[in-house]
Amino acid sequence: MLRNLYLIISGAALLLSVWMIFIWVPTEVNQGLIQRILYIHVPFAWASMVAIIAVAITSLMFLITKKIHWDNLAQSLAEVGVVSAVVMLFSGIVWAKPVWGIWWTGEAKLTTALILFLIYCAYLVFRNYFPPGGARNRIAAIIALIGAIDSPIIYYAAQIWQQNHPQVVVGPLATQESSLSSEMVITLLTCVLAVTLMFIGIVWVQYKTISRKGLKNV
Repeated sequence: MLRNLYLIISGAALLLSVWMIFIWVPTEVNQGLIQRILYIHVPFAWASMVAIIAVAITSLMFLITKKIHWDNLAQSLAEVGVVSAVVMLFSGIVWAKPVWGIWWTGEAKLTTALILFLIYCAYLVFRNYFPPGGARNRIAAIIALIGAIDSPIIYYAAQIWQQNHPQVVVGPLATQESSLSSEMVITLLTCVLAVTLMFIGIVWVQYKTISRKGLKNV
């Protein structure tokens, strides 16, 4: 019952987001239609940054408790998190070309985001190819902790190193007034909610799949 209700709510949020992005929200004056990538880029950036922190926490819980479900959850979070990181990077690159005139720059915000993706890859490759055991789990937890440190650096990078990438203008840690209209802010927050619900749902499905396969990591 709860599963079906969750699917209905998640699906409704996703459909509402699509309608708001392509129909309801007004087109941004300066950037035009390409600005609508914001509603994909930011939610998936949020998901990838929060996920790596969750991977670090669940990895530590596994090291402390030795309970396999924490390790399975960490792996599930990382597998879905790396997909979110790919969407974040790809959408950012597509957005950058018409706005900045270049696909990629080496500025701090983009570089730290790329590092996050590489940390996800390192974590997953290490888990899949290093022999199972305590050493693997400890090193994997360290990799996740490094990623967790990178996450707030990504968030503050544009504030610390003011370059092409705009600073944070939405959220409790925003340091300047938002230039987005109220409709844009509502659409953005709705998309963040929809992606978050979708992310949690996929992580749960992946977690159940890993648990059923009996991927023991102790």
